[in-house]
Amino acid sequence: MTHTLDLAALKKQYDELKAKNLDLNLTRGKPSTEQLDFSNALLSLPEQGKIKDKTGTDVRNYGNLRGIEDIREIWAELLGVGLDNIIAGDSSSLNIQFDIISWTYIFGNQDSPKPWSQEEDLKWLCPVPGYDRHFTITQKFGFEMIPVPMHEDGPDMDTVRELVKDPAVKGMWCVPMFSNPGGQTYSEKVCRELAEMETAAPDFRIFWDNAYAIHILRGDFPPVYPVLDYAAEAGHPNRFNIFASTSKITLAGSGVSFYASSTENLDFWTSVAKVRGIGPNKVNQLAHAQFFTDAEGVRNHMKKHAASLAPKFDKVVSILENRLGEYGVASWTNPDGGYFISLDVVDGTASRVVELAKEAGIALTGAGSSFPLHKDPKDRNIRLSPSLPPIDELEQAMEGVATCVLLAAAEKQA
Repeated sequence: MTHTLDLAALKKQYDELKAKNLDLNLTRGKPSTEQLDFSNALLSLPEQGKIKDKTGTDVRNYGNLRGIEDIREIWAELLGVGLDNIIAGDSSSLNIQFDIISWTYIFGNQDSPKPWSQEEDLKWLCPVPGYDRHFTITQKFGFEMIPVPMHEDGPDMDTVRELVKDPAVKGMWCVPMFSNPGGQTYSEKVCRELAEMETAAPDFRIFWDNAYAIHILRGDFPPVYPVLDYAAEAGHPNRFNIFASTSKITLAGSGVSFYASSTENLDFWTSVAKVRGIGPNKVNQLAHAQFFTDAEGVRNHMKKHAASLAPKFDKVVSILENRLGEYGVASWTNPDGGYFISLDVVDGTASRVVELAKEAGIALTGAGSSFPLHKDPKDRNIRLSPSLPPIDELEQAMEGVATCVLLAAAEKQA
């Protein structure tokens, strides 16, 4: 049984909220100061006098475009790929994603009949809700972005299989584990179906951004499915471009990025990257390798993050349940990992909720940000980012958000 909303009472609650003159921010999934402090030891690494990688090469000098083996072997284990199939770069994997699309647009990749810039139509599949920064890249290059519904086990594969029959569909964004913002993890079945499906475009690519593969909040680390192997077995060895980074693991502004793929795809990347530059920051890569030691060191480090983040996520879910549950005006995710909670409010009110929150001093990610071109056709999705604020500020912000959700729903019903 759901309770009736009292518009007058909610307006009074909202006026009281505005009177608090809050200045709170839930817009981006940044690590908190506490989380960043977990990696302060990096600032004194590499160890004095230990400035050679495991091959005996001085990391302070030029060279080694693919990154040092010391850090590559750690992430190869974490991502379930071979050492020869992974490159370590500089701080942002998003940069590598942009580069690959940019270079394929200009030159075409090894499977392209012609550069993407010479194609009459360009289309890209976008599971929604999804990651806004992904969509911004394909928007920049003029792709028609086609939304694909998300289920608990990944994107709707019936829809995907139908859409890739169009040769203009050149690729697909995927965040396969603890996805942004819904927190879903792709099932083995979906991973295999993506690897095995036939596509009309010979140069079709899946951008597999495994940014949250080890970002647990509770429970064990889930399995990482070997999609490179699945694709090779299916005769599509170049299908997946896999990405990850330490951005939300160590120091967000100075981490290490990773790109894993087939030998041919890595060779394509290297053929252009070697013209663009001589090599990545190997000093930082060695510092990270010394900091973690091995893959188990990374997992232990991530348990510290989980202990810091889980209470914040629990607080958000608790407030949503206590404030909104009895009214039936919203639904939300309660993920086991990742950085976000996806909140669905009454259709047609998400923009109003964000507006009300802003007027009350609570900054939220813009309504529709999790959709291509920021256009949520139902205007109902809001991405919540609990990680950055201290828990007392988070509680204030979420109490305020709940009031805004209720007021917007009551206005809609009036």
